[in-house]
Amino acid sequence: MKKLFAILLSIVLIVSCFAACAQETKPEPVPTETDTSSQETVPVETQETALPSEATEETEPAPEVVRVGTLMGPTGMGMAKLMDDAANGTAAGNYDFFVASAPDQIAGEVISGNLDIAAVPVNLASVLWQKTDGNVQVIGVNTLGVLYILENGDTIHSVSDLAGKTLYATGQGATPEYILNYLLAANGLDPETDLTIEYLSEHTELATKLSAGEVVLGMLPEPNVTAALSGNPDLRIALDLTEEWDKVSDSVLVQGCVIVSRAFAEQYPQAVETFLEEYRASVDFVNANPEDASAMIEAAGIVPKAAVALKALPNCNICLLTGEEMKTAVEQMLNVLYGANPKSVGGALPDAEFYR
Repeated sequence: MKKLFAILLSIVLIVSCFAACAQETKPEPVPTETDTSSQETVPVETQETALPSEATEETEPAPEVVRVGTLMGPTGMGMAKLMDDAANGTAAGNYDFFVASAPDQIAGEVISGNLDIAAVPVNLASVLWQKTDGNVQVIGVNTLGVLYILENGDTIHSVSDLAGKTLYATGQGATPEYILNYLLAANGLDPETDLTIEYLSEHTELATKLSAGEVVLGMLPEPNVTAALSGNPDLRIALDLTEEWDKVSDSVLVQGCVIVSRAFAEQYPQAVETFLEEYRASVDFVNANPEDASAMIEAAGIVPKAAVALKALPNCNICLLTGEEMKTAVEQMLNVLYGANPKSVGGALPDAEFYR
């Protein structure tokens, strides 16, 4: 009996030992695709750093409106498509345009802080840089040479042929006068003694006199050249002053540029870039689609008649130069103007901060 009891006790102990071993080595259940209870949780810190960087970057504030000024004539013609887009609500930027008939109107608005961006004569940009203590920067060249000498007759075929003549002109004390004087001097003529230059205050007045045959020789910019030619079949373009400039100078003849308020550009750099992109597209459209563009130019009040704008466009040399190309062109032009008359650029040449 005692022997039987010992045998049974041994069997119980053996069975218990196997059961314990089996429990210790039991494998963990393998999670299925839908069982996420055993998947590793990504730490909070890792989740935050894995988010795209854009989510943590501050978005540049956009201005409520970009106030843009331009002039009637070639200086403003390249902006016509952008003005049309703004009027139709299809422009990327929110623009408020101001079209002036004279440079001093634009200058007053810039100095008073009423404009963020403006298209102005290149020498006026330098003057404004001086008057605003450097709060004006040039961001583009938008107009090259637009000056022509017209003749009722056929005696003028070179600048030297102007010797002894009476030439009527506009733009005294501004870029046209200094361009003319530079070309005369480069061709061996003294504007004070070798010919007589009579300045009129209005382009339209001189255009009317040339068209009526009251004036034999006159220097005018486009689109006034086209307006004068349309009224007189005997009137002709005697000299293209851009061609004459190229004969005596290594620089580019620049007449118009685009400036920006430095404070505005520093606060809203992306708005400035957007404007330049849209302006470039506008210039390209105007040059490639003169008929459509001329209607927009008239609608914007830049040129009174679309027919005149259409004929004038090929002679207006509308462009948009930026970056180093712009800087070189403007710098060279201002050096020429400064050499002719320091007052024409505000008494001193701008420093490197003038170019954006």
